[in-house]
Amino acid sequence: MIVDEGDGNEYFARFAAVLTAVAACPPHPALAPVGAQLPPSSLDGADALLVCGGLTPAYGTALSPVRAAVRSWLAEGRPYAGFSAGAAVAAERAVVGGYRLGGRSVCPDDAAEDLDDVTVADGLGLVPFAVEVHAAQWDTLGRMCAAVAAGLVPSGVAIDEDTAVVVEDSAAIVTGRGAAHVVTSIGGAVSVQSVTAGGSLSIG
Repeated sequence: MIVDEGDGNEYFARFAAVLTAVAACPPHPALAPVGAQLPPSSLDGADALLVCGGLTPAYGTALSPVRAAVRSWLAEGRPYAGFSAGAAVAAERAVVGGYRLGGRSVCPDDAAEDLDDVTVADGLGLVPFAVEVHAAQWDTLGRMCAAVAAGLVPSGVAIDEDTAVVVEDSAAIVTGRGAAHVVTSIGGAVSVQSVTAGGSLSIG
């Protein structure tokens, strides 16, 4: 699934080539124009859903209004994968951007996703924790820490690039070259646990 900012077909072709190079997978585009929601019918006949990257608030706009339909479709045994924006919107409550909270900067403004204040919106609700992306590369771990400390989200996982968190049943395993940074709050104090490949996440 791609939010089409005018180059959706070209963007799709890029990832279709990657997918077909690693598996016998015939990809099909599911495009939603900026500001529009994804038609659930665009998933008809598909066996899995990959949500790509782009402007995270736009992905939230495309998917959150149809979350019930998407969740029902996935519940029939289909897998979900998302990177960048696609990972962020998998959360119950998604951190979609912003770089300031309480009048102070909590991450570089280059990572703000065209938003000033840290903004949390409804996601797909596939995982109970918030998801931050490009953690080490864009220095977004601070935004997740600030969001958890302020009670905007109950807990979160900030994921480095070239890294994935694979969630199946009750297990969440880290794979890849970076780390997943688990952010929780106990008694008003925020703690961070960094988990590398082969490790599992524990979030209550």
